[in-house]
Amino acid sequence: MGKKNWGFLAMVSLLMILALAGCSGRESGNEEKASTEPKLSKELKVAFNAQPATLDNHINSNTATLEVSRNIFEKLFEFDSKYKVVPMLAESAEESEDGKTVTFHLRKGVKFHNGKEMKAEDVVASLNRWQSVSSKGKTILKDAKFSEIDEYTVELKLPNRIYGLLSMFADVTQSAIIMPKEIAEEAGTNAVTEYIGTGPFKFEEWVKDQYIHLTKFEDYTPMDLPSDGLSGKKEALVNDVYFYIVPDSTTRIAGLQTGEYDIGTEIPREAYDQIANAPNLEYDNPIKGAVNMIMNKKEGVFSNIKIRQAVNAALDLDSILMGAYSNEKFYRLESSWMLKEQAEWYSEAGKEKYNLKDPELAKSLLKEAGYDGTPVRLLTSRDYDYMYNSAIIIAEQLKNIGMVVDLQVYEWATIVEKRGKPEGWDAFVAAAPSFPTPTQILWLGSDWPGWTDDPKIEDLMGKIDGAATQEEAFAAWDELQGYLYEYLPTIKIGDTYLFVAYSDKVKNFRNQDGIILWNTSKEE
Repeated sequence: MGKKNWGFLAMVSLLMILALAGCSGRESGNEEKASTEPKLSKELKVAFNAQPATLDNHINSNTATLEVSRNIFEKLFEFDSKYKVVPMLAESAEESEDGKTVTFHLRKGVKFHNGKEMKAEDVVASLNRWQSVSSKGKTILKDAKFSEIDEYTVELKLPNRIYGLLSMFADVTQSAIIMPKEIAEEAGTNAVTEYIGTGPFKFEEWVKDQYIHLTKFEDYTPMDLPSDGLSGKKEALVNDVYFYIVPDSTTRIAGLQTGEYDIGTEIPREAYDQIANAPNLEYDNPIKGAVNMIMNKKEGVFSNIKIRQAVNAALDLDSILMGAYSNEKFYRLESSWMLKEQAEWYSEAGKEKYNLKDPELAKSLLKEAGYDGTPVRLLTSRDYDYMYNSAIIIAEQLKNIGMVVDLQVYEWATIVEKRGKPEGWDAFVAAAPSFPTPTQILWLGSDWPGWTDDPKIEDLMGKIDGAATQEEAFAAWDELQGYLYEYLPTIKIGDTYLFVAYSDKVKNFRNQDGIILWNTSKEE
């Protein structure tokens, strides 16, 4: 069978520079320089806005889960800062010419936190579980088979080529994380409760509603590549990381100002001037991804497509985004389901049906749908300010066209639990990181909450996956995005930017689809 080498073997040459200092004056200077180097702290304290439902990224795609679990678990591949797929636990990968066989060659000597070496049996067990519990695995890889060839080689057999396949193994949503075989098999379809990975930090303790404690993994085996995005060399520069659960945003900000916390997530956008002008604080606001109103199409009021179209006609997205984010620095109106920065996927199909702001059309569509006053059960949480603020505005706009809204406020972990049961809700607002390819958009999956189940969508997704070229894949996506503005599995509200604040003593702090804590230090 012919094979195509994807060239993931990293070849790094190291130059050793030997400096000889023969005079005592030179040595004295070095001693003086060393004495002035800043003393580094041994811990990082993060003020976290929401308690994760779990740290099991196979089954949960929420930001709170991935920002903690990415320090514990790793994947076969990661994205660099340009979203190019780079090896992590895999050393390389090869694809057969017909695209139906992929061979993964694993790195040797990588240890789990329990001291066991990672081998093919662990990778196969982890990916089999991911395939069975994640919506992406169940849809895109439903007929695929992972098998162990030898201790350091795994083979994936596919019924058909999947365009952009390796990006699935690097994606941050419902990540294909690797864990020991026995843990993956014992958990089955239930959430993992023993968090053992290969990452630079290991799980130490979780005191519910208080904190999650990670410690440095002394036997971590880093990549011999420069750190870039989520890829390359990772190093734990502190001994302890504490994620303190601090749902109240005022408390998070006050703690940052006093030095109680080093990093604060999900800072309210209305606090921008306060943070920007604080003498001891820095901030970061990179692009995150799209924010959507997710609708339950399996049961309830939004199982009626005409009612979904009525809501799309009614919503004033400008006011929703301004109310949610307070400052245009943190959002943008954008109809494309893929980010503008992903130029190869950017489409304007369906743009004419985006942000209609037409209450009269909405009322007409409601009448045509036979809407009978059934309440819309709109879930939201104060754990995320944008989520709560946008839900308040959406509720008012729906009431203005004659709909009844039952706004239900919960902790985020409760929403994650409730949204898995179609009988208990109708809609919620959520933002997600960018998706590498359109077929990996979570809310287009029939198994993800919202339950998008439509033959035309499935057919066009299949055409994207089976494409041989980017041009062929984009043509199918362009057609699909146009259709999404008719079918409306969700309502695309806009794109959003993160707002994370941190102490100026924290060095080399970075973001990419969430905060990155390896290679990050803090001065005393």
